[in-house]
Amino acid sequence: MERALSAPGKLFVSGEYAVLWGGVARVAAVAPRTAAYVRRRADARVHVCLEEGTLAGSTTPLGVRWEREVPAGFSFVARTLDQALRAHGRAAPGFDLAVAPSAVGPNGQKLGMGGSACATVLAAEGARYVLDERFDALKLALAAHTLGQGGKGSGGDVAASFAGGLLRYRRYDVAPLIEASNAGRLRAALAESPSVDVWRLAVPRVAMAYAFTGESASTRVLIGQVEARLAEVGRRAFVARSDALGHEIETGLGGGDFRAFSEAVKAQHELLLELGPLETEGMRRVLALAAAYGCAGKLSGAGGGDGCILFAPDAQARAELCKGLEARGFHTLTLEAEPGVRGEAQVDSRLRTWVDALA
Repeated sequence: MERALSAPGKLFVSGEYAVLWGGVARVAAVAPRTAAYVRRRADARVHVCLEEGTLAGSTTPLGVRWEREVPAGFSFVARTLDQALRAHGRAAPGFDLAVAPSAVGPNGQKLGMGGSACATVLAAEGARYVLDERFDALKLALAAHTLGQGGKGSGGDVAASFAGGLLRYRRYDVAPLIEASNAGRLRAALAESPSVDVWRLAVPRVAMAYAFTGESASTRVLIGQVEARLAEVGRRAFVARSDALGHEIETGLGGGDFRAFSEAVKAQHELLLELGPLETEGMRRVLALAAAYGCAGKLSGAGGGDGCILFAPDAQARAELCKGLEARGFHTLTLEAEPGVRGEAQVDSRLRTWVDALA
């Protein structure tokens, strides 16, 4: 039994930080996609194959008994497989899982498009398949990713990689799932817990792009810093303003008055800057250029690095903007809403080679 898989990355369109405190985020699933390959074994061995090497262990009803301390680069995938085996809850066959590296920019830095969330979704769906299970892989991935981030993060990136498209998402409370997992009741909790509050929106009618600034930032660190600065009253006020702007942005993505849409995008960006020094000099340059080309943009994600999501009234304006940004040294990607995690007809040859090389 084997399966090739792929899942998209993500970019936040609106609602960063607000979604952490009960607000609504709009998130787009975007290319480049990440590939994975999973194959069931005849024994109880487990191998996780990544670009940096292989991690081995054996299945147990409580997770994988890893042969060594799990390296940082394997942590999200390994934690997800542990949770999948807990959801299975009994003796299980082994399997090999290979996951391709996430996309990087010209300088080799990660693009900030949700690589850890994508890998978590691929691990959850891959394990569900080889274990012949029917548990909710999205819920399991949300719990595993939260554990991997030390309780930080909204799960919007996980939802986008799993469901695909342009989404409206509200943070899912994974605490009951984590508690159930620790008590040996994860299988039942996954079945009985509420559905994830995620809705797929219409395909955007504005043209979208991404500009990477050449800098990377730690989402976990930035969230911790922002939450330390903003008290509960301030968070509630921020959420109310963010949700109102998010509604305007969602409406504008459907087409119509691009100037009004641009003003909402600009206001959402400025609202995020009230939380702290989240904008870099590279972001300021990107957004100034976007405005000069008659386009709009904002930081996407936690800020402090990575890049900006950009919006143009049409594909021609987007092409001209991207050309101007590339001429000034910025790496750009044109964006379309991507399907979520899915099976693929062909296996990535690198991943098959990694798995075939195992003893």
